[in-house]
Amino acid sequence: MKNNSHSVLRTILEFLVLFIVIFFATQLLMKYVVSKDVVQGTSMQPTLENGERLYSVRVMQPKRNDIVVINAPDRPKSLYIKRVIGMPGDTVSAKNDKLYVNGKAIAEPYLNRKFARTEINQWASQQGLDSSTIKFTNDFNIKTLSSTKSAKVPAGKYFVMGDNRLVSHDSRDFGFVDKSKIQSVVVWRYWPLNRLKIF
Repeated sequence: MKNNSHSVLRTILEFLVLFIVIFFATQLLMKYVVSKDVVQGTSMQPTLENGERLYSVRVMQPKRNDIVVINAPDRPKSLYIKRVIGMPGDTVSAKNDKLYVNGKAIAEPYLNRKFARTEINQWASQQGLDSSTIKFTNDFNIKTLSSTKSAKVPAGKYFVMGDNRLVSHDSRDFGFVDKSKIQSVVVWRYWPLNRLKIF
């Protein structure tokens, strides 16, 4: 009987130790490696909708087309979720609703042209404008943007944009994003369940 109660006590202690180790390992993982983020706003529509929940990884190196969580350059203590368009050393421009990186038109499969046309029509209607004259991505090149003052994305910096180009506040407005301001790279949308996606 004594051995049996000793065995039960030992099992309980082992379980408690295991629980404590898992708890602290999870806390460390969530603090230093993985981040849970919530989409706020419509600047990444239709890829990400307001209120959706994401997991992102802090230790990943951002690549072109990655969705990243950044410290907002123009709003202290705020975060933005944007897409990496220009890497260090790249030139970035837009002309006639096409995006160019290093002089080559790039495919943007994440842009939904039907969504873009609907957004343009709604925006034009609100402004009292002819929607046929409005582009989803206005013409620009990074040298002429008042916020950048550079022909190329400088070393250690990135050019980011939202997928909803009409409303996104991004590098076209606040300039390049320093690598140190990139908090994490989005890897998974876990909520809502009907929109689960690995990026």
